[in-house]
Amino acid sequence: MASGVLVLIPARLAATRLPRKPLADIAGKPMIVHVLERARAADIGPVAVATDAPDIAAAVRAAGGEAVMTRADHASGSDRIFEALERLDPARRVEIIVNVQGDLPTINPRDIRAALGPLADPAVDIATLAAVIERAEERVDPNVVKVVGSEIAPRRLRALYFTRASALARARDLARKALTDMAPPA
Repeated sequence: MASGVLVLIPARLAATRLPRKPLADIAGKPMIVHVLERARAADIGPVAVATDAPDIAAAVRAAGGEAVMTRADHASGSDRIFEALERLDPARRVEIIVNVQGDLPTINPRDIRAALGPLADPAVDIATLAAVIERAEERVDPNVVKVVGSEIAPRRLRALYFTRASALARARDLARKALTDMAPPA
């Protein structure tokens, strides 16, 4: 595999909120195929789907995509991507791995390309896309991952942490703990 960028899409069938989500039919195609097409349209490098499910691999291959079978016991998509990367690039020539979540069938290919921007800064090793939460109910929705960070430039944060909990409540709890830890002994 040539050096540069590799796009990997982790996908599994064992989702708890929507079982078999990657294979959900959207306008006549499985969700994972929509994600694959958008990742290809970003045109930043080869694209592969990392999965433990033969059904997902078959859907990807039927759409002309590359699927890499991984173990089922991974704790996260990042773990699944690491296993797929070892298989796809054993010589370790790939410099940048772009992780596109397998449940984003409407992601704009420009947004996928935008993830590369911060990596031009030699001080940056990892970048992730985030959006401002506009709907108040999403701030407390455990299905929405939130990022809490400090602004370092316009439209750029240094992430402090990611959470599914209410980000404001988590920040408040961390502040209380920090103040408690700093209090002089009684």
